[in-house]
Order: sequence, then structure tokens, then C-alpha cells
Amino acid sequence: MTADIGLVIVAAILIVLGGLLVMAETAIGRVSRSHVEEGRRDDEKRIKRLLAVIADRPRYVNVLLFLSTIASVTATVLVGYVCVNALSTQGGWSSGWALGLAVAIMVTVSYVVLGVAARTLGRQHAEAIALSAAGPARFLAALLGPVTTLLIHVGNAVTPGKGYREGPFASQAELREMVDLAEADDLIEHDERQMIHSVFELGDTFAKEVMVPRTEMVLIERTKTLGQALSLGLRSGFSRIPVIGDNADDIVGIVYLKDIVRRTFEHRESENADLVESLMRAPYFVPDSKAADSLLREMQAARVHMAVVVDEYGGTAGLVTIEDILEEIVGEIADEYDTAAPEVTELPSGAFRVLARMHVDDFADLVKVELDSEDEGVDTVLGLLAKRLGRVPIPGASVREGGWLLTAEQGAGRRNRIGTVLAQPVLPEDDAADG
Repeated sequence: MTADIGLVIVAAILIVLGGLLVMAETAIGRVSRSHVEEGRRDDEKRIKRLLAVIADRPRYVNVLLFLSTIASVTATVLVGYVCVNALSTQGGWSSGWALGLAVAIMVTVSYVVLGVAARTLGRQHAEAIALSAAGPARFLAALLGPVTTLLIHVGNAVTPGKGYREGPFASQAELREMVDLAEADDLIEHDERQMIHSVFELGDTFAKEVMVPRTEMVLIERTKTLGQALSLGLRSGFSRIPVIGDNADDIVGIVYLKDIVRRTFEHRESENADLVESLMRAPYFVPDSKAADSLLREMQAARVHMAVVVDEYGGTAGLVTIEDILEEIVGEIADEYDTAAPEVTELPSGAFRVLARMHVDDFADLVKVELDSEDEGVDTVLGLLAKRLGRVPIPGASVREGGWLLTAEQGAGRRNRIGTVLAQPVLPEDDAADG
């Protein structure tokens, strides 16, 4: 019985020791270098030791985690032995019940002491605990560092895929977690946290997820004149327009509005004499599977503002600009003219102003016309407008539909997308207005 008590005391000491190790590991993983450097005047010697630990953080975190694992596992084994010996051998319990009790005790103790209390204290007092733990951590790393390195290599060898050279344990100090903690401590705002996480997620975002789809692209034929291109640019609100050859899959260049303005200003006759193909620039093509972060770096290096996104078959999938990628980080870029509009606004004249994204079936019910989204093959009012026009609508484009004149209105947002459609009742004998 005395021996069992002694083993329980040893297990308790190991749990406390494990808690201290977890506390030190959490503190070292969380402490900020800038905060440590600011305290250099207070305790220069300990500050230098801690800065040396921070410089090679994974090494020390791995050693501390290794030792805390040894302490918790050993304590669990000792408690299991005591329960089986005292309850099974001497108390008449079955071995299964005795082991079950040991598991319940150690899960509770480990969760409370190691999982909650130690990590909470390590985060709340990261700098103070890290300063105190830096010296012991350096000693333990020098003593046990080769052992942890060997075990990491063994783990990587038996793990499918590429392993971590310094071990995966440093993930407890990942920047994502530190950002969340910074928000919890009111060091950064919620929007700032979301922006930082958006940067992390940019590598998992592909060009096809941020591009302007092909159905919303405004295009111009290479045989059009500069005057026609200038008119299209002014009406659509786009300063860069893809130039096509035979069809939308044959993008041969990009024409810039500023190039057209310069040419027509310097040579007035070129407005009607020169063709778009004489002034277009070479297009920049990217696959739709390109990661957004890599694409952003490439476009910056190449000084390209717009890229043509192609699918696996070589067809045009859409367009992507640097702003499209930046919007994944900072959110939709809008100007002072962009306001949230209601889906339907009834005007005094009997007309309706509806959102371009309004469903065709809802619009049909509103204006009492025979339309069905399945039969039309489109879902939105804007899609219906595009189908009737045979091209992407720009502001001012209009069609006649069942006694109503539908006119595309206002470019909404940075991409100048059609925001609303004005539906005006017309008499059957009136001529339909073409956009």
C-alpha cells in the first residue's frame, strides 16, 4: 500500500512537471519578438537567452513537447498500475474496471492540468514565463535535441507524403493562432483578422474562383475602328478591353483606352482610319488552375494588370485582374457611388427598376409576362438581357420583351457590372429599342 501511495505521488509530480513544460512550450511559442526586444533594458541577460530561443523556436518547442509527453505518459502508466494493483488485486475489482477508472482519472487530470490550465497560463503570461523558461529550455535542447531530431526523422519516414524537417509541433505557434489571439486580446480588429486570414487562404484560391467569367466579358473585334473601341470603352466603363479574332476563344490582344485616347488625340484621322488590332497589346494567358498568390506575384513581376484565364481545353474561361485578387484579401472594392439597392423599386411612371441579379421567374411574376427560366436557359434578368442582345450588356443597352422595354443601367462596383435593369411598359405598336 505504501508503494502505491509513493507511485501516486510520483505520478502527481510528473503531471505538475508536465504542466510546467506545456506552459513553457506555449509561452515560447506565443511570445512576440518585438515585445521581448522592448524589454531589453529590464533584464538584458535573460532577454538575450530568450531571443536566442525565439530565433530557433521549433527546436525548443519540440524538446519541451517531447518531455511533457514523457511525463504525461509515465504518469498515466503509474496510475494505471496503481489502480489495477490496488483495486483488482486487493479490492476485488476486475482488471477492466480498474483500467477504466485509471483512464477516466488521467484523461480528466491531463485535460484540466495540461490541456487547459497550463496552456491558459502560458498564453496569459507568455513573456514572463518564456523569460524564466529560456535558460532551462536551452539546456534541455542541448541535452535532448539529437533525440527529438531522430524521432522527427523516424516519424517523417513512416508518414506518407513530405514530412516536416523541424517537426509539425511548431504548428502550435502558427501565425494563424497568434492572429486569433491578437484579436481576442483586442490588439487587432475583427476586419484586420479576416484580412490576414484571407492572405493565408490566397494560396488555396485559384484563378477560376476570382476571375470575371466569360459570360460577363466585354469584347471587341480586331477589325473595329479606334473610334468604335473608344465608344465601347466609354459606354462600358472599362479601360482595358480584350480583342478577339474569330470568336471569344480567340483572344488576340488587349486594347487600352489610354492608348486609344493618345493615338486619336495626336492623330485625329486615326479614329476612323486605324483598326483596333493596330494598337492592341499582347495578351497574358494563365490557366484557370493557377493559385491566386502565385498569379499575383507573376502579374506584378511581368507588370501585367489583366490576364486571360483559359480552361483545360484552351478555351477562354474569363479575365482576372490584380484588383480581382486583391479583393480576395480586402473585400469588394467599391466607390462612393455604390449603394445597396432594393431588389424592386416601383417608379411613379409605372416602370420598375430591378436588380440585374433578380431571378427571371420572379421578374415574370412582377411584370406579368410569359417567361420561364428553364425554357430560356438563363436565371437572371441580366442573363435574359444578354441572351436577347446576343452579347454582354453595357449601360444603355435595351431590348423589347413582352410589352416591356428593358434597359441596362449603371455599372455597379469596380468591375462596372450592370447593377439594375429599368423595365418600362410600352404599347404593342411602339418600336422596340435596341441597345
